[in-house]
Formats: sequence, C-alpha cells, structure tokens
Amino acid sequence: MKKIFTFIKDFLIERIIFLCGILAIIFVFLIFLFLLNQGISFFGAYSLWDFLGGKFWYPASDPPQFGILSLVIGSLFVTIQAALISIPLGVMTALFIAEIAPPVIKDILKSVVELLAAIPSVVIGFIGMITLVPLVRKLFNIPTGLSSFSGALMLAFMAMPTIVSISEDAIRSVPWSYKEGAIALGATRWQTMYRIILPASLPGIMGAVMLGMGRVIGETMAVMMITGNAAHIPSSVFDPVRTMTATIAAEMGETVKGSTHYHSLFAIGLVLFIITFIINFIADTFMRKTRR
Repeated sequence: MKKIFTFIKDFLIERIIFLCGILAIIFVFLIFLFLLNQGISFFGAYSLWDFLGGKFWYPASDPPQFGILSLVIGSLFVTIQAALISIPLGVMTALFIAEIAPPVIKDILKSVVELLAAIPSVVIGFIGMITLVPLVRKLFNIPTGLSSFSGALMLAFMAMPTIVSISEDAIRSVPWSYKEGAIALGATRWQTMYRIILPASLPGIMGAVMLGMGRVIGETMAVMMITGNAAHIPSSVFDPVRTMTATIAAEMGETVKGSTHYHSLFAIGLVLFIITFIINFIADTFMRKTRR
C-alpha cells in the first residue's frame, strides 16, 4: 500500500511540474500573439521602415510621426552604460565572494546581494530622483541631472544582484581539480583565479551578464523617473533620453483605444519583446553550455 501511495504521489508531482512548464511556454506564446495581433495592424497605416528608422516620436502632431529610432538608441545607450558599470563590479564581487571572502563574510554578502534584488524598481527610481540626480547635476555642472548617465547608474545597481548571484554559482561550480592542478604547477592564487577559474566559468558569467542586461533593457519605472524622458538621439551621456519601456508606460493611459497611437505602443512592445527574447535566448545558451 505504501509503495502504491508513493508511486501515485511521484506520478502526480511529475505531471504537475510538467504542466507548469508547458503552461509557462503557452503563456509566453500567448503574450507574443497578443502583441502581434495588436501591433501588426499599426503597420497597415504606417510603414515598417518609417517606424524603425524614423528619428522623431511625435504621436500628437499633425501629421503624427512614429519613428522609434531615438527610443531604441535611448534604450541601448542606457543599457550599454549600465553594462560598463555593472559587469566589472558584478563579476569581481562574485569572484570575491566565491574565492576570497571568509565563510562568515561570504554568507553575509551573498544574503545582502540577493536581498537587493527584492527592492522594487519604483523605490530605486525615487531614491535616484532624491539623491542621485541632484548629485550628478552638481558634480558635473550640467543643467539637469535627469540624464542617461543617472539612469545607467541606477540600472547598474539593479542588474548587479542578478550578475553577482549567477556568476558566483558559476565560479563555485569550477571543479577543485582545476584549482589544485594550477597551484601544483606553481601558479599564485591570483593567477589561478584569472587564468583558470574565470575562463572555466566564463559561459556561466556570460549567461549572468545577459540575464542582467535583459532586466536592464526591460526596466520601466526607474528609467522613466530618472532619464529625463526626452525622445531624441543623445549626443553625450549627460543628455536626457527616452526608452521604449518608458514610452509605453507614459503614453498607454493617454491614448484612445483602437487608434494608431494605441497600436503603435503595442508595436514598440513587440520590438522590445523580440530584443528581450534574443537576449534571454543567448543567456540560456551560455547557461546550458556551463551545465554541460
């Protein structure tokens, strides 16, 4: 009787897990279909080339202009700056936690880093508006601190927990035999870390970076509050910019349902979905390579 009960329990748990996995795939597919259904009708009234290559986003002008090139560049501009800040700091922090920090400090740092991921983005944006924006304005003597640089700093702070946590797991998964072999050959601790451990864990680190950047490029509230929301192509890191996510969040509540402007926002969402999907696909490829 006990064996039968165990068999039924295992069977149900396996089927529930399988069902959850299938439902996750179905939900993602349905989201894509919804965006495609709402966004594809926009291209009946506006050309795809003008949408992707247009420099001006003036949906309320006459005639309206729906060029998202400035929005795409603004999103990439902020994302690249955040990557340049968060990747070195995140990887070095992960290396310190995994290889250098004493056990007590290691547990504390890992817990603190994971707790940072739980802070809501709107709270981070509010803190950035109150503290970071005035500091950037005074420090660099610029007209406004609402710029891509300010947004990149806050987004780097938001991406670091993901980068640190996954990179630390990848570094810890490097077999001890690699480290022992390097030390036996006369390598110092630092040489072992940057010549053996980092190259061996590189696929996992790349996956962590991609997932962190996926969060950055999909962030909404923090960038909408800090980057200045100016829909133009920036000429420096201290220029205000506007991202695709901020445009959707700021304008969706003001549009007439079924209008061209309404469907253009779904078209932006479709572009953003494709970019995020590509980033996550690359990250998953690196993660699977690490597991192998």
